[in-house]
Amino acid sequence: MTVDDLAIDDLVIPDTSVCRAALEVATEYCPPALLNHSVRAYLWAAAYGAANDIAFDAELLYVAATLHDIGLVKEFDSHTVPFEAAGGHVAWAFAAGAGWPVSRRVRASEVIVRHMWDEVDVSLDPESHLLVFSTSLDISGRRTDAVPAALRAEVLERYPRLDLGDEFVACFKEQADRKPDSSAAAAIRNGIAGRIAANPLDG
Repeated sequence: MTVDDLAIDDLVIPDTSVCRAALEVATEYCPPALLNHSVRAYLWAAAYGAANDIAFDAELLYVAATLHDIGLVKEFDSHTVPFEAAGGHVAWAFAAGAGWPVSRRVRASEVIVRHMWDEVDVSLDPESHLLVFSTSLDISGRRTDAVPAALRAEVLERYPRLDLGDEFVACFKEQADRKPDSSAAAAIRNGIAGRIAANPLDG
């Protein structure tokens, strides 16, 4: 099988109690478009990892991808820290409840916080590297050609984008208004709304 032949069923999708619980939490609190985005974030990351021989902790990445935007929903939104930091705190608490050791809770939080970085060195933190790639692909259409076209179509059919673009821009603008020094505010200033509008995944 070549990279171009990759399908969803070929990807490493961990089926652990922690992953199922993370998806349950995301399903309970995230609106449908944001939930599908979170699932796609893992799938794009897993596909890119497979295509580029990047070894990663599938359970850790799945939990982080599933919860990476939880800080945008009203129940977990923070008026004092950026949404990714708020999401990192949620992930730490979630992982504690799941029985993860402190070091692994910290990693879950780190991956979520770092997904808003411009880039992360794959040799230092492959999970964050992959989540940066996948979230920027899904939100602003960056490097869509790094995932085979057939797999992109399969993922989008199973987990449609719905009104993600409008919903995400509204969330980021609202975050920017309340937290002008946040990463969301910087993204708005740097034109993320235009990149979202031009995302080829919505074409």
